[in-house]
Amino acid sequence: MTGEISGSAAARTAIGRRSLLAGGAALAGLLLLPGCATTGASLGLGYTEAVRRLLELATRNAFAKLTAPDGFWDSAVARINLPVLFGRRGSMMEGILRSPDFREKLQHRLNIIAEDGARAAAPLVADTVRTIGVDNAAALIQGEPTAATTFLRQAMGPAVVNAMIPELDRLLRVVDDPLVGKALSVLAGVDIADAAHALALEADNAIWYAIGAEEAAIRHDPAATNDPVLMRALKR
Repeated sequence: MTGEISGSAAARTAIGRRSLLAGGAALAGLLLLPGCATTGASLGLGYTEAVRRLLELATRNAFAKLTAPDGFWDSAVARINLPVLFGRRGSMMEGILRSPDFREKLQHRLNIIAEDGARAAAPLVADTVRTIGVDNAAALIQGEPTAATTFLRQAMGPAVVNAMIPELDRLLRVVDDPLVGKALSVLAGVDIADAAHALALEADNAIWYAIGAEEAAIRHDPAATNDPVLMRALKR
């Protein structure tokens, strides 16, 4: 798609995203293995607390990066592509959306707007991490590099998307962005509410990619956290 990350960078990003979210099925199988529920208790490692701390740190780091200026745009895993609705073929292809330069500017603008969507979702994610019940904590700690992220995403379902839609809708209306306005003007039957929903779906994926990347980084070097619980639980 014109305006997306191109060439080898796109390939790396696609591979990175696939690897970040891989392991969901493996995790499900692991949760069924006998003994996983008791491993943490027998070792005295406090796996439940470790999972919570792992998710707290991963989500905090991810949102800090994504809500910084150009946080989505500069991310190797979280840059948002143009939502599918901006790629519909038809009469629009004769208009401004056919221009690679315009599509890239529109993509960049939507990535910037997504930062505020992430700010709206961050408190909900943080509250969920603090209060969510964690079963089979040992399996999560011993699982794939993004096992805890996969668990949290499955538990939250569409909550992150739903938290972002109102803010994104408000911003698109208040800002009255000329780039977005021009793009919507050539899309028959598409309005700001549609654009806000489509952008929220893209931002949701990007947020979970970013959280997964942070979890994997923590697992790779738990000593960098200076957290004795994580360092002990994630020691290999």
